[in-house]
Amino acid sequence: MWYFAAKRMLLFLPTLLGITIITFILMQALPGDPVESMAGERATAETIERIKAELGHNKPLPVQYALYLKLIATGDMGRSVYTNRKVSDDLLQKFPNTVKLALAAMLFASFIGIGLGVIAAVNRDTVWDRLVTLLSVGGISVPVFWLGLALMLVFSLHLRWLPPSGMGNGSLAYIVLPAITLGTFSLAYIARVTRSSMLESLSQPYIEAARAKGLSETTVVLKHALKNSLIPVVTLIGLDLGSYLNGAVLTETIFGWDGLGRYALDGILKRDYPVIMGVVLFGALIFVTINLIVDISYHFLDPRVRAKK
Repeated sequence: MWYFAAKRMLLFLPTLLGITIITFILMQALPGDPVESMAGERATAETIERIKAELGHNKPLPVQYALYLKLIATGDMGRSVYTNRKVSDDLLQKFPNTVKLALAAMLFASFIGIGLGVIAAVNRDTVWDRLVTLLSVGGISVPVFWLGLALMLVFSLHLRWLPPSGMGNGSLAYIVLPAITLGTFSLAYIARVTRSSMLESLSQPYIEAARAKGLSETTVVLKHALKNSLIPVVTLIGLDLGSYLNGAVLTETIFGWDGLGRYALDGILKRDYPVIMGVVLFGALIFVTINLIVDISYHFLDPRVRAKK
């Protein structure tokens, strides 16, 4: 297992390097000039050239990319073109907010999604199974922005149970609606994957053997069937959590959540290259790390899936 983990960690560097190359090329291929938009419409050509020289945008693209890599090697992600703040400082400031929202959404999605999937599988072809299937299809189909606005309309404006937006200095009431909005899509997928995986496990001979030993149905379902059904579920949870930690742009924008999603959106709208590159690189590092943790978890969830030593 440790050999497998070390080998995967060695792939971090080429993966991140490839992501920086692709992102840098795409940013440069976009139409328009961020320096001109930053300087304003009335800026003279001399002013624009001076700003480009200060930012290094007047150099050839390979030189710009090499300078960026040199900056990254020192642990610095550059400074925002508009605020002149260090991108690394902004990321570290906003990342805990995104982590809080992502974990809340994933806990909501995981517990309810796995529970609904188990209920549907155990009660196959009953009204409970059909109800869970209907809820899963609805959760997958509803757009995130519509669900967020609908929840805000019902629970904030009409019932006045929860605040509509903001972060409220860490109050749990402010995270409920964003977490439900963000986690509903994952909840629906987790329920469907759990149901299909549980149905496969329940049809295996070892389940009949466990029942023949006189074990209770709860023990058979939770200890034997569910445990052996968790690999695809854990994979889905890990991928969704990785994407959430990269910033949920729509959810954070709708609810005024000060996380990586809003930060990335502001950088894109302003064509702030250091911010965009920093968010993408930081997000890639998170995603690769989450995938590694998920792969290692297979070793403990299912003895049949073990990393080669």
